[in-house]
Amino acid sequence: MIDAIQNAKPSARPLIEAKGVEVAYGKRTVLAGANVAVRPGEIVTLIGPNGAGKTTLVRALLGLVKPTRGEVTRKPGLRIGYMPQRLNIDPALPITVKRFLQLGAPKGDCETALGEVNVGHVSDQPMQAISGGELQRVMLARALLREPDLLVLDEPVQGVDITGQAEVYRLIQDIREQRGVGVVMVSHDLHVVMAQTDHVVCLNHHVCCAGHPEAVSRHPEFVALFGDEIASTLAVYAHHHDHEHGLDGHVHGDNCDHD
Repeated sequence: MIDAIQNAKPSARPLIEAKGVEVAYGKRTVLAGANVAVRPGEIVTLIGPNGAGKTTLVRALLGLVKPTRGEVTRKPGLRIGYMPQRLNIDPALPITVKRFLQLGAPKGDCETALGEVNVGHVSDQPMQAISGGELQRVMLARALLREPDLLVLDEPVQGVDITGQAEVYRLIQDIREQRGVGVVMVSHDLHVVMAQTDHVVCLNHHVCCAGHPEAVSRHPEFVALFGDEIASTLAVYAHHHDHEHGLDGHVHGDNCDHD
């Protein structure tokens, strides 16, 4: 796999950028002074405790909420594919996976999208009959039908078991590499997501810290939010991986650049 950091293009114009974004509901400020930019081929992950303002920032990026202060700029003609955290379907509503996808994008190639996320076999199954992992992939396929420049994924592994979570994150990496899309993720799964992203933004009603996952995991404000134990056990291993590990654990053919 291409190293995640190589996919990001620091010199490229951002697909979307928030500058000094503040959102208040009445007298209550839920987000203040937030800055984030996402470029083509870059995965940016928003982390933070519950109620920290992650969803509010996503809503501001999507244009669903107007910032009280600051601004959000988007690339002209930007196409966004959005995957919500959860989907509630009336169990009495008889609808197949394919029909569900057609409701959102009647001109899209549903079968191709399902194949891209490796669930082509569920096309004719009722939405209520598929597993949690299959549902998340169907939702990702729905986002891809828009041929997006930017994917916005809110808790993409919600309701998925541990094995399935790793598979979904690998799938997101593959989509990023094949399509060159920018990706914004919201996640609570620190151990996995910190190893699967290029840039982390840690929120707690403001940006506590931001940057490369390894740097963020060592930042005092991150440690204060999540605790020494979690911070110390995050195994972030980011480098140009063009060597192999032998069965004895030693590195063979080490031509890599270690960060």
